[in-house]
Amino acid sequence: MRILITGANGMLGRDVTAELAPRHEVRPFPRAALDIADFAAVRDEVGRVAPDLIVNCAAYTDVDGCESDPEGAYLGNALGPRHLAVAAAAVGAALLHVSTDYVFPGDAERPYTEFDPVGPATVYGRSKLAGEVAVRDHCPRHYIVRTAWLYGEHGHNFVHTIRRLAAEKDRLTVVDDQIGNPTWTADLARMIGQLIETGAYGTYHATAVGEVSWHGFATEIVRLSGLSTPVDPVPSERFPRPAPRPAYSALDNLCLRQLGIEMLPWREALEDFFARQRESAG
Repeated sequence: MRILITGANGMLGRDVTAELAPRHEVRPFPRAALDIADFAAVRDEVGRVAPDLIVNCAAYTDVDGCESDPEGAYLGNALGPRHLAVAAAAVGAALLHVSTDYVFPGDAERPYTEFDPVGPATVYGRSKLAGEVAVRDHCPRHYIVRTAWLYGEHGHNFVHTIRRLAAEKDRLTVVDDQIGNPTWTADLARMIGQLIETGAYGTYHATAVGEVSWHGFATEIVRLSGLSTPVDPVPSERFPRPAPRPAYSALDNLCLRQLGIEMLPWREALEDFFARQRESAG
């Protein structure tokens, strides 16, 4: 397939590009080359490339920033996907759009499936939900992939931050009352590569298997880093943020499993990530 990837210089976009390039004709577009909020630019580039599939990894992901900049949030997370959906439909392309656990209220007692009602509690979540609606409305051949708690080799993320702080500080404090699924971008990219071969359009949850708190996740990161820095659990009110964080937003990959596609358990994925980091370091 000829695949156009937006947000190609981001943490997920770089892994998706690396995953798909050996088997497909990949046209990666970083934001500097294609701002998805610019409809004319999207229409022109999609028309020029004439892709079979667009993979949208571009998003405004600063959850707190979205609260103070709702216009920017909706430009990047709602209008941008709508532009891609309209342009994709015009050239007969499919569209894979990456979404988030924040479309749910975050107060569940079991993992959310694709069939649970949404109800975002933040500007970020509402803008991402609006993007999902736009994709469904304007591009019949679509995949919507909800994921969460991403980390990877590239860019800023929780794993890199905890590794750095654990090496610099005598002890850490991390919240233990927010539960989710830490997901490795390389494993998510592998899943995307499998999903686009199926032609089974629809909405999917795609996170690492199993759930953990940020504190539990941080503790495992410190251990795999070969450090002994203590990690103290604290409640969320110790770290007030402009946007409320979901207390429980774990996702259940129900629809993916029906296709026979499995994501890695979160601990196994994290171990693989560290192993790859060691290999890269030589």
